[in-house]
Amino acid sequence: MQPHERIVAAIGAANDAGRTALIPFITAGYPEPADFISTLKAVAAKGDVVELGIPFSDPMADGMTIQRSSFAALQKGVSLGWIFDQLDRAGGEIDAPLVMMSYLNPLLAFGYEALAERARNAGVCGFIVPDLPFEESAEIRTALEAQGLGLIQLVTPATPDARLKTLCDASRGFVYAVTITGITGGDAALPADLADYLDKVSAVSALPVCAGFGIRAARDVANVGRHAAGAIVGSALVEVLERGDDPQPFLAALV
Repeated sequence: MQPHERIVAAIGAANDAGRTALIPFITAGYPEPADFISTLKAVAAKGDVVELGIPFSDPMADGMTIQRSSFAALQKGVSLGWIFDQLDRAGGEIDAPLVMMSYLNPLLAFGYEALAERARNAGVCGFIVPDLPFEESAEIRTALEAQGLGLIQLVTPATPDARLKTLCDASRGFVYAVTITGITGGDAALPADLADYLDKVSAVSALPVCAGFGIRAARDVANVGRHAAGAIVGSALVEVLERGDDPQPFLAALV
């Protein structure tokens, strides 16, 4: 099984068990770099897939919570190379497929072919790159797919129909359906037309559709799960870690 197929299989297994797949997001190395692997293991024990945020100085798609966590991790020396080193030392002890969420600059600086090889060896199955336009993604996609890794595409409620099909066809692992036109975090309610939007994306995509942005509580996961395969929970989980609380009870209460 290729790494990106592990993502599909994990989401499908959750759905076959009668529940919405849970994809928790954490910022790598936050709140304390020394606790990174133990935090990751705790989160992976409750999540079906784990989205691992690579700290970046200008995370344009993220709200204040993830911006704070990213800044704090950078201040403590967390880098992409450091993250790979930590994952290597974990030695396959993390069962859930890992997906790295990174802005383009750190990946470009690392070098695409080296990135893909290092990621596969570290147990990473795919990448989400929110500031990379589809039209400029061929080079990194080629490098990732040579190692069996997936480049996960994001779609939004404003994505035109023709482009929606293009992005769904190009995606690997799952399709990331952004629920709102805005940034992560915040307390705004999920949009009233969320069901129609997710049904539309699910009808177009051959892959599982997972919804993210604004999902904070069990009711949000339940609402999303009626129309999509998975729910991505980011800022709310980062806030749990920010308070120094155990993430497992929070995640267990979501599904």
